[in-house]
Amino acid sequence: MNDELFDLSGKVALITGGSRGLGRQMALAFARRGADVAVVSRKLDQCQAVAAEIEALGRRALPYSCHVGRWDELATMVDAVYGHFGKVDILVNNAGLSPLYPSLDQVSEDLFDKVIAINLKGPFRLMGLIAPRMKAQGSGAIINISSTAAMKPSPGSQPYGAAKAGLNCITGAYAHAYGPEVRVNCIMAGPFLTDISKAWDMEAFGKRAATMALKRGGQPDEVVGAALYFASGASSFTTGSVLAVDGGWLGSGD
Repeated sequence: MNDELFDLSGKVALITGGSRGLGRQMALAFARRGADVAVVSRKLDQCQAVAAEIEALGRRALPYSCHVGRWDELATMVDAVYGHFGKVDILVNNAGLSPLYPSLDQVSEDLFDKVIAINLKGPFRLMGLIAPRMKAQGSGAIINISSTAAMKPSPGSQPYGAAKAGLNCITGAYAHAYGPEVRVNCIMAGPFLTDISKAWDMEAFGKRAATMALKRGGQPDEVVGAALYFASGASSFTTGSVLAVDGGWLGSGD
């Protein structure tokens, strides 16, 4: 990898859902390339653990507990990050939630609202808070983490898929609203073997994976290449893009 092209020295990244899974991998990858990182999630102790890993790499870190689905908490969190670092150059909307439910007709209003709040309302609000500041400072990169559930029916995660489809949509809207200074792109993630996958029926997943081009789920660190591309100058002419990082999941059999 060309270190100069993907260099993030002097940058500050804010990553929601940054304490585990894809978020943790992106946080560490950004730190290794020179970025300071605000690690945000609901559990402060987990944020602190990742912050310690970042500091061990010689970078600054801010662990911060915040519920991304709560509109009023986000402005306070953003102000705290700006107060600590003075700026945000990279925003990664990674926090996600996809609870299990027995059937579509048994999805409760509470479950539906929670899924929309975390996966769509929170990112919408965070971009609204941060994109204007990025534009004022003259540059910025926003990365939304979506899901292939937005494009392909997934009976066990349809509220989640609907929210992620909305996230794909507002990616383009924010790219147009805050360009050319701010680039806004989206990683549409396929099946990654993170903590979430522990709840999967792995026998059923194995049969589905056999129809994928790569015939397996992704490892969390395999999101890093796409994240570095969108966060860095390597993607200087890319905005409003939705990139599937899914091992060929979208092209697989039902």
